[in-house]
Amino acid sequence: MNREKTAWIVAVALIAILALQIPGSVAPRDDDYSFVRRLVDIHRQVASNYVEPVDEDKLREGAIDGMLEELDPFSVYVPPSRQEDFDRMLENSFRGVGIQLDQRPDGGPIEVVTPIDGSPAFRAGVQAGDVILKVNGESIEGMRLPEVVKKIQGKLGSEVRLTVKHTTGEEAELKMSREDIIIPTIKGFQRRQSNDWDYYCCDDPKIASLRITQFTSETHDSLKGALDKLLADGMKGLILDLRFNPGGRLDQAIEVVDLFLNKGVILSTKGRSRPEAVVEAKEEGTLSYFPMIVLVNEHSASAAEIVAGSLMDNKRALVVGQRSYGKGSVQELIPLDAKGGELKLTVAYYYLPSGRLVHRKKDATDWGVQPQITVAMTPEQERAAMQMRYEQELFKRPISKSTTRSATQPATTQSTTDAQLQRAIDTMVALVVLVGDREVTDVLPKTPIPSLPVTTTQAMTPASTTTTAPATTRTTAPTTAP
Repeated sequence: MNREKTAWIVAVALIAILALQIPGSVAPRDDDYSFVRRLVDIHRQVASNYVEPVDEDKLREGAIDGMLEELDPFSVYVPPSRQEDFDRMLENSFRGVGIQLDQRPDGGPIEVVTPIDGSPAFRAGVQAGDVILKVNGESIEGMRLPEVVKKIQGKLGSEVRLTVKHTTGEEAELKMSREDIIIPTIKGFQRRQSNDWDYYCCDDPKIASLRITQFTSETHDSLKGALDKLLADGMKGLILDLRFNPGGRLDQAIEVVDLFLNKGVILSTKGRSRPEAVVEAKEEGTLSYFPMIVLVNEHSASAAEIVAGSLMDNKRALVVGQRSYGKGSVQELIPLDAKGGELKLTVAYYYLPSGRLVHRKKDATDWGVQPQITVAMTPEQERAAMQMRYEQELFKRPISKSTTRSATQPATTQSTTDAQLQRAIDTMVALVVLVGDREVTDVLPKTPIPSLPVTTTQAMTPASTTTTAPATTRTTAPTTAP
């Protein structure tokens, strides 16, 4: 009896999914009920007669997954057991104290690679290069990294004590509370020795480089805060790096574009059961004008493509790099009844102001955002550039005053490893010198410019593989963790 009851609950969920596909009506049809009866019968026969014991939870989820697999890779069912982790992934957040740890493969001390900016560990005084000696007064000598991570993790709001040895040799016991931590998505060009951001990739003229790693709920506000400070400091041009950005929240992409436009269409969305919606820029809140270049590559997807393509179509920015991924569909998170999890369903495509569809459909020959200046890089060159950028973004280890850099040395260096960034810097210097604070829409190229030869660089340690994250809207606010 319990099995049949469970099967009917799954069947109701499947009817809800089917109902979304009925144009003009959400009323179930006779063939829906016929399908559900057949599904329940199959489930009963498998559960009762299959040669081996079956996991009924997996059977139920498999029935739903099988239906959604006929749609696209971005439409998925999220069961209640994975809902919290899924929501955290969308917000680029996790629960803990906010430190990145490392240990050599053969064992040895647990070392802090970097604390996350603003995290409990950062506020408590954890520094890059610290060695963890104890957790809550218990020595971790001889333990492997996963064991230590489990000891540091715990209930939200609870306290943990870390005994660390700083690079100076001093030992300290640091107290901190476990919190929900949103990983910052706005990065500068490199960390100073003081661990605040140095945003300038060129000091004269003042050209800033900002990298957006993903679009989460804090992206717009963090970007605006950084740009307000840079404009007050006399910034002459901006390079917005969206390479390796898998996307994220659609609303944040729209708000980011709106920072730079005082009028015009940002994008439009349209789906089979969703009427066309056109989003236009508002004059209120628009930043003052400055020359701008956006960097993209084949790993720039979804929300990143919205920002790059919209700014290019509105002639607000020059786009440099390689053609983007081509993920131009919009997903909604739809809560299911009876706490049955949620459905992430593709409901529309988005179109750039020019009317161009970015999404790469089957057998498509044209997709994504095609840069106006193409600079090709091999996978080895991309890995080397990302490794260099990763190292520049880490917190610095404390060093003695006798070895600090002279104040007369330049604060930044221009990269010869990253050919796309270097081309953007060279182009931006030319734009600033040529037009100053005047708008540059008349000098931006209207057709793509072929790439220049790129010098081969020595491959470095491969960076982690990047996957695309869909541009996502919510029908309700995400669940708040207790």
